Amino acid sequence: MVDNSTQCPVDVIFVLDESGSVSEHNFNLSKLFLSQLVARMDVNSSHTRVGLVCFSTNVTHEETFNLNKYLTTTSVQSAISSLTYTPGGSTHTAAALRYVREKMLTLAAGDRPDIPNVVFVMTDGQSNMNSHLTKVCTRAGKLRRKT
Repeated sequence: MVDNSTQCPVDVIFVLDESGSVSEHNFNLSKLFLSQLVARMDVNSSHTRVGLVCFSTNVTHEETFNLNKYLTTTSVQSAISSLTYTPGGSTHTAAALRYVREKMLTLAAGDRPDIPNVVFVMTDGQSNMNSHLTKVCTRAGKLRRKT
């Protein structure tokens, strides 16, 4: 049950690693965790909005959903449940974070300029592709909304 006394609007984007080292079992554990986490959120158009992107060597566009696609807790959980693990690939976290910054944190994708953003990265380890870019992307507010 959600405690309405502690609600504050937020836009949350989950960045989910599905590289070859993750394994289908661990990917499914991540999905379960995310579904349970979302169950504790008040997902709707005026409170919490949720987006998600899967990545390995590249961003998996087919399973990505923006902040404005699902506006109920149940619909977000259903979308998470339907994610499929595509084995293989490296861990290119910088590409995923760049995608979030350039494609998902936009007005067209449902980002609200007056609401804080939270980007939650789930991975099994360090990026093994352009890892120097990951450090740059996560430092000094580089993920903040572009104006």
